[in-house]
Amino acid sequence: MRLLSQLAIGEHAIISAIEAEESLYHRLSALGFRVGKTLSIMRRANFNGPLHVRLGTTDVILRDTEAARIHVQNDSLANKP
Repeated sequence: MRLLSQLAIGEHAIISAIEAEESLYHRLSALGFRVGKTLSIMRRANFNGPLHVRLGTTDVILRDTEAARIHVQNDSLANKP
């Protein structure tokens, strides 16, 4: 299991767990971050800046510290060439 903050640009994954305090958990849930959802990394800002994450048709910008609280597993079907 890896952290969302560790994914490379263009990589797809499935959310396996969200370990955050209640307020952040509810905020992430409202943005569409739920266990079992597939996501992909679109862009990453320089110097540990925010991540541009796509969940289905929704694009979200997350701080690296928030992304580090989301555990993901490889989406083996989406990552194949």
